[in-house]
Amino acid sequence: MNDTGHYPYQVGIDAYGNGGFRFAGMSHRGSLLCLPTGMHAWAATTPAEITRESLERVFAAADQIDVLLIGLGPGVAAFPKALREELRERRIIVEAIGTGGAVRTYNVLLAEERAVAAALLAVESVR
Repeated sequence: MNDTGHYPYQVGIDAYGNGGFRFAGMSHRGSLLCLPTGMHAWAATTPAEITRESLERVFAAADQIDVLLIGLGPGVAAFPKALREELRERRIIVEAIGTGGAVRTYNVLLAEERAVAAALLAVESVR
């Protein structure tokens, strides 16, 4: 990733844990947005920080996304109904699950060349 926390291509994730992700031969510490516009550093660290504002890049790329996987960290947490509905209005299906499941599903859908995006909270340990 460059100095602005952006890798210009959407790629699969090779590994996650230890507070970050590995992809494209690189290691990234922190949370991650995986979008058709590339891989972006994401400031959110807890489910409570997943807001309309923190997902602005997702909304900006909405016309290129069919499915958005939300990685909620090590477990499952509530995802705001209003935010889910706003994404649905943009024709985006939202699946909010633990980060591990989101990474695995993202990789499968990306390999199938589906219009997928992911908003992934970093986790320390892998279950």
